[in-house]
Amino acid sequence: MTGFGGTASPGMVDWNLAVATATRLVRPGPDVTRDEARSVVAELRRHAKASEEHVRGFTRLATEQSHDTPVLVVDRPGWARANVAGFREILKPLLDKMQERRGATPGGAVLGAVGGKVTGVELGMLLSFLSSRVLGQYETFAPSTRDLPAGKNGGGRLLLVAPNIVHVERELDVEPHDFRLWVCLHEETHRTQFTAVPWLRDHLEGEIQSFLAETDVDPMTFLERVRDAAQSLAGGRPEAEEDDGGRSFVDLVQTPAQREILGRLTAVMSLLEGHADYVMDGVGPSVVPSVAEIREKFQQRRAKGASRLDQALRKLLGLDAKLRQYRDGERFVRAVVDQVGVDGFNRVWTSPNTLPTKAEIAKPADWVARVHRTAES
Repeated sequence: MTGFGGTASPGMVDWNLAVATATRLVRPGPDVTRDEARSVVAELRRHAKASEEHVRGFTRLATEQSHDTPVLVVDRPGWARANVAGFREILKPLLDKMQERRGATPGGAVLGAVGGKVTGVELGMLLSFLSSRVLGQYETFAPSTRDLPAGKNGGGRLLLVAPNIVHVERELDVEPHDFRLWVCLHEETHRTQFTAVPWLRDHLEGEIQSFLAETDVDPMTFLERVRDAAQSLAGGRPEAEEDDGGRSFVDLVQTPAQREILGRLTAVMSLLEGHADYVMDGVGPSVVPSVAEIREKFQQRRAKGASRLDQALRKLLGLDAKLRQYRDGERFVRAVVDQVGVDGFNRVWTSPNTLPTKAEIAKPADWVARVHRTAES
């Protein structure tokens, strides 16, 4: 293998070691028999298929092309492998730049010898932790591999993490079949967003690459942030540091230009996550009999969070921002639909210019005034 991560070059991250570490450290899933596991996988695939029609009907978003994005029901190590591949793809410009700077950085020789392996181990630790928490994921920028196929022509893939779904449905004590369909509705909404709006993927990729191109972070600082996160998992950070308001990864790389880009990205992600929650709740009552109970218990689980360790790690990784995106985005979608209906809301998908700004996510009426006034003038 060549590039960063293989034996030919140590690189900033040893990606193979990240996968190996995550696989070794991942927590075992809930106890299920082999027959139960097969049944869960088959049911999730059925629900994913059924969700296509439900989501398209409710959102009124039709795809001219058939979905070429595969649905993969994976275990925790499979989720980690998929995300390593995605990180490797999207972070390549940033890590290439950091690789170039490494020789001129104090401690560069040490980084050259062990930095890639150290970071690979610590990234693997992070992924092993997160792999037990994700229920499903639409991977927008997923490269296709033999073990993890992705859609043709740049399409992504839909991951459903079976052991985590089973774990949460047992933890919440909800009806398993209903919960599995409910999760599939959320993730299918993301797949529909990207397949029905052909420009969305390229727009997001362009924004992310612009963000990374503006990044001016030295390799030592990057590695220290990865190390802080990994040490949080191992309980290695002093308590005082856990409450120090420490920065997330995103905070390390913000120039004035990046803050503008990050504002736009935050708005788009809030829209996508909020829309998925809105659709999940809108479709739910007609196809998920116990949706009200599931929603209430799941919201309590989100709000309560987990241990203090979880809270510290979420802050470090910027995951608290993701929780806010669900809430803010859903409020935006609901307010716009209430004011101008589903078809009026769907003008959001017309072009990058009709996406809401970060300020408009907080003030939906401003988006309605701007987009609908422009369209009608």
